Amino acid sequence: MRPVLYVLTFLAVIALGFWAYRENYATQAALKNVEGLQRQIADLRETLSVQRAEWAYLNRPDRLRELATINFDRLGLLPMLPGQFGTPSQIAYPAPDLPQIDMPVDIQGIQPQPESDL
Repeated sequence: MRPVLYVLTFLAVIALGFWAYRENYATQAALKNVEGLQRQIADLRETLSVQRAEWAYLNRPDRLRELATINFDRLGLLPMLPGQFGTPSQIAYPAPDLPQIDMPVDIQGIQPQPESDL
């Protein structure tokens, strides 16, 4: 019985060693994948910051004003004036949809008594 136990123990040790070996390499591969993703995220963040800077540069008011002046014949863009805006009283709000009551119910109850001054 002991030799069978020794062989089974030996096979279990070999199986666990093989499992640990595979897990080690799987963990190393996952860590390399995470490092690659972190580098990619850093590159994308840097690209995003460059694009935000370019957007801010291209949307400068003086530059846009100059472009609107240069292209006035084609676009016909004019500066906005306060008189172009309406007032809140000019807004046509839709009427609220109230539910229709088919059969009105007569509600009866105890009327509250006025409180007396003590």
